Amino acid sequence: MSALDERTEPAGPAGPGQPAGPGPVEVADGYRAGRTLPLRVELVRQLKRRRTLVMGAILAALPFVLVVAFAIGGEPEGREGRVTLMDTATASGANFAAVNLFVSAGFLLVIPVALFCGDTVASEAGWSSLRYLLAAPVPRMRLLWSKLVVGLGLSLAAMVLLPVVALLVGTAAYGWGPLQIPTGGSLDPATAAQRLVVVVGYIFVSQLVTAGLAFWLSTRTDAPLGAVGGAVGLTIVGNVLDAVTALGDWRHFLPAHWQFAWADAVQPTPQWSGMIQGTAVSVTYALVLFALAFRGFARKDVVS
Repeated sequence: MSALDERTEPAGPAGPGQPAGPGPVEVADGYRAGRTLPLRVELVRQLKRRRTLVMGAILAALPFVLVVAFAIGGEPEGREGRVTLMDTATASGANFAAVNLFVSAGFLLVIPVALFCGDTVASEAGWSSLRYLLAAPVPRMRLLWSKLVVGLGLSLAAMVLLPVVALLVGTAAYGWGPLQIPTGGSLDPATAAQRLVVVVGYIFVSQLVTAGLAFWLSTRTDAPLGAVGGAVGLTIVGNVLDAVTALGDWRHFLPAHWQFAWADAVQPTPQWSGMIQGTAVSVTYALVLFALAFRGFARKDVVS
């Protein structure tokens, strides 16, 4: 139990033959629980960490790696007469940005989400600083809320960083032009930019399940690697199960089944049904996991 819990919790009723306990203890003048651990303080702390800088550098470097790969390998060509999104990568900067999202959504973008949401609480416990934060006193729910908001904010920033850098690099390498659709047709640059914003938003929502897993595990363990690795591992298991066609319609309840539904947004006439179903599944799982994290941490005996 944290120092704040001891200061604000009223004494229980006296037992038989025992004197009545004191009433609620008054807090210090000027203390406001809602002003403890401001979001900007937590954000600055997380931005200064080496893992944040390394992850940002990796995501920013990926477009340059792909440009070099295309320069070495030549223009992508359709396979067996079929043209895929990858085959249109060098058509324009918009196509190049879409391809970067396509190759990253399944795994690479999972890692920053698991890292920023899974490392946040567990790292404090691993450093033995969690109990001192609670003794500051920072209410438990306030601490979790601050860390969750910052973790999700950094995850969204990582997903925005990749297509923005890819769009700039792709435009410099292949020119500014419409988004060529593999199935035929194209989207003008303004429409393509709007659709890419929708794509990034959907990918973020689809990754909320990974964020929920990582955050819940972060409140259950003192090992950051366990929380991050556990979330990534369970996400991979979900992808494997989705590949098992014998599960039939049961796969529709797997978040992984809808992770590429955003492809319907980059069509001449966008289709929203898949993204709506994927959003419903992801948000439902995420809310349950976040609730478990808050409920479990409220009852947890913090000793580290």
